[in-house]
Amino acid sequence: MVSTASGKNGTWRNWGGNVSARPARQVTPASVEELAAAVGRAREDGLKVKAVGTGHSFTSIAATDGVLIRPQLLTGIRDIDRTSMTVTVEAGTPLKRLNAALAREGLSLTNMGDIMEQTVSGATSTGTHGTGRESGSIAAQIRALELVTADGSVLTCSEQENPDVFAAARVGLGALGIVTALTFAVEPLFLLTAREEPMPLERVLAEFDQLWAENEHFEFYWFPHTGSTNTKRNNRSAGPERPVGRLAGWFEDEFLSNGVFQVAQWAGRAAPATVPAIARISSRALSARTYTDIPYKVFTSPRRVRFVEMEYAVPRAALTETLRELKAVVDRSGLRVSFPVEVRTAPADDITLSTASGRDSAYIAVHMFRGTPYQAYFTAAERVLTAHEGRPHWGKVHTRDADYLARVYPRFGEFTALRDRLDPERLFQNDYVRRVLGA
Repeated sequence: MVSTASGKNGTWRNWGGNVSARPARQVTPASVEELAAAVGRAREDGLKVKAVGTGHSFTSIAATDGVLIRPQLLTGIRDIDRTSMTVTVEAGTPLKRLNAALAREGLSLTNMGDIMEQTVSGATSTGTHGTGRESGSIAAQIRALELVTADGSVLTCSEQENPDVFAAARVGLGALGIVTALTFAVEPLFLLTAREEPMPLERVLAEFDQLWAENEHFEFYWFPHTGSTNTKRNNRSAGPERPVGRLAGWFEDEFLSNGVFQVAQWAGRAAPATVPAIARISSRALSARTYTDIPYKVFTSPRRVRFVEMEYAVPRAALTETLRELKAVVDRSGLRVSFPVEVRTAPADDITLSTASGRDSAYIAVHMFRGTPYQAYFTAAERVLTAHEGRPHWGKVHTRDADYLARVYPRFGEFTALRDRLDPERLFQNDYVRRVLGA
């Protein structure tokens, strides 16, 4: 077991730069046994315990002044079962390593989010998702998981074994224990054809139900201060592979989407009055394109421009009304929003605190460039989103508390009762968990 310090004077910081913590100690266990021992020692010393992956959450969900567990030695594939079509992977494995390893084996996850820097346990514990008509979040693809609980025991959970824990721990917020391994459903590697094209916002909203119904994966980005969107449809393809060319890929994904966009963000931060003009230029910068490739190369893309994000899930039927209200708020507010708003969907699932738990959902994500004041915009957006019984992404900025969340999650009490049983002493609590789940 390795004890580590991260950052200046042992300070840990998240990717977005908006959360920091100074844990009493940081531990990097090399096995489940070492992790369980670290939990036991923390309990004896009266210290709280949190595990952290790559720090891609914008909330303080992983922050602690106690013991910070770093899982970077708990990585790699434990087992591939081609009969049941599952893969069991250590909790600290980054999604990008899992995706590449699965592809080498001729396998793939069914759906994934739009970045793959996170660890598998960090991504699933916070409810990370992509977009899909029938296929849900990454956590919805979990078939079993292994969990170290507050008393140091190791629980294996699935629909057959400890099913009540399985229902909750797939999106467990780090509040039930520390996930040490996950078993995902996989399928034979397939091809996706992506079709990206600009489209007027009003047309997207008017035709949204049709666009959703006709595509396996539909999403769009709306550029505030404009009536423009960029849409993306991903559908399975018989091939052949036609990946984005190296030069075109560099120009659109790196030069435009990261390089020029970064410069535009700097300009907007320095001179907010220029933001609407920059937005109009940005909304026209990306042209239509179609390409076919293996799933993770279509679902995910590099995100090198750092930002802060808030995202809410609303009932899918409420999407168009909610987005129109958000646009009206931005238009009349004097706010200067330089980042596009991302809109995705997910089908209802059966995970206790999944943002799609029990209802077909649409996601509205608002972003601001790192270092730009975001509170006024996020507060205005949150007012709109909560008016539609929005459920905040657990890893993204929000101000909701247990009272509100108990109203929008029918199974909220089921989760807190399980937490009372598994962690009665609140070993895995921090300020964020106390706020969202109650003391």
